[in-house]
Amino acid sequence: MSSVKDISGKKLYYVHYIDFNKRLDEWVTPDRLDIKKLQFPKKEAKTPMKNGLPGSRPSSPERDVVRESILYPVALDVETTLPQVICVFLRNISYKLLNLNLINVRYKEVSFFIASAPSSWKNGTSSIQRHLIPPQPGRKRKSCGGTDEDSQDSSDGIPSAPRMTGSLVSDRSHDDIVTRMKNIDCIELGRHRLKPWYFSPYPQELTSLPILYLCEFCLKYLKSLKCLQRHLTKCNLRHPPGNEIYRKGTISFFEIDGRKNKAYSQNLCLLAKCFLDHKTLYYDTDPFLFYVMTEYDSKGFHIVGYFSKEKESTEDYNVACILTLPPYQRRGYGKLLIEFSYELSKVEGKTGTPEKPLSDLGLLSYRSYWSQTILEILMDLKSENGERPQITINEISEITSVKKEDVISTLQYLNLINYYKGQYILTLSEDIVEGHERAMQKRHLRIDPKCLHFTPKDWSKRGKW
Repeated sequence: MSSVKDISGKKLYYVHYIDFNKRLDEWVTPDRLDIKKLQFPKKEAKTPMKNGLPGSRPSSPERDVVRESILYPVALDVETTLPQVICVFLRNISYKLLNLNLINVRYKEVSFFIASAPSSWKNGTSSIQRHLIPPQPGRKRKSCGGTDEDSQDSSDGIPSAPRMTGSLVSDRSHDDIVTRMKNIDCIELGRHRLKPWYFSPYPQELTSLPILYLCEFCLKYLKSLKCLQRHLTKCNLRHPPGNEIYRKGTISFFEIDGRKNKAYSQNLCLLAKCFLDHKTLYYDTDPFLFYVMTEYDSKGFHIVGYFSKEKESTEDYNVACILTLPPYQRRGYGKLLIEFSYELSKVEGKTGTPEKPLSDLGLLSYRSYWSQTILEILMDLKSENGERPQITINEISEITSVKKEDVISTLQYLNLINYYKGQYILTLSEDIVEGHERAMQKRHLRIDPKCLHFTPKDWSKRGKW
């Protein structure tokens, strides 16, 4: 249980289910809880300074015990501007860096958590020295990192510094009690009402509303249905701003420049953050392009999903964030978004890969797309002169624009690579072939390259995008 709130004199408790995704978190009434077993957090009293160092505490036997997988509250008696990087030195052991993003920056006593050392470090850890390192100067940009398997921490266990490029990848150490909790109850977007999965930094005054109203064309957020109706009389948009670069049937894709259409891009990020937990939202959308997929009817072009990408990516990322809105999930639109991102990479003459870490649902979608795309190529190979057909990893990568590392990981995931008589061969079993054929029969939505009207730009020659 993370928090308690009162609504009309009725107490609600915010509950997170251990070992389950945060999208299952919910506010519950007391009748669903065993109140007798609840343990409320206790406020720590201030302690005198020791050795003249601000924030130092007298050591006690209770604090000297280092337990595995426990977080200890520590109070810093110092006025500072946050976020700060806290450098924690454990005596006789290597140090760890913790990035913290705390909200109450003007409080004199700032509470945060220091992760304990593993049990193998228990010798000689009776004292902990705390030092503050000022934040690095520079423009506020996207942070990267995270505690996922896909995160790119350095080998010695010290998280690498945030890179100055990249998208909205979240560093999990920026979690705090506020961003761990859903703050929006319901969103009305066109004919759909959506239940958000995660926190999104909409204005504080809107978080107490039972329903947050969004214009489905410009994505502006409004506090009431009357405000929305008044807005719709003034809003001239019936499709996302930007250029329509693809249309087939009722499906269209619009390319939106984050610098030219800043308000729309920021509103899109706010909406997407409700359903993406592994991303951190900032308002600097200038370095990004947004590709919004829509479905057309007589009322206009309705947003189905989107993906964003950097204008210039040194790591060959062709997707930064990708999302299919919940009402359109499990209908093939996710794979269509992924396929479209690789079609753009083919036009650009590059191989691409999504930015890591992927969410759980994102990883499933990408694995499924990579598997079907690679198997489609392997099954279309023709034998020449009665010999077995041959293809290399590089050739698969060039045909599909899927990065070589993703091709190899997919072949390993499908268990297709075998070593035979001094060479690696790909072996397709009947089960894999039959499973692939069944999957392709269900996949009705495909990108038609002939309907794509896209000219890649060389952003390196355009100064500041």
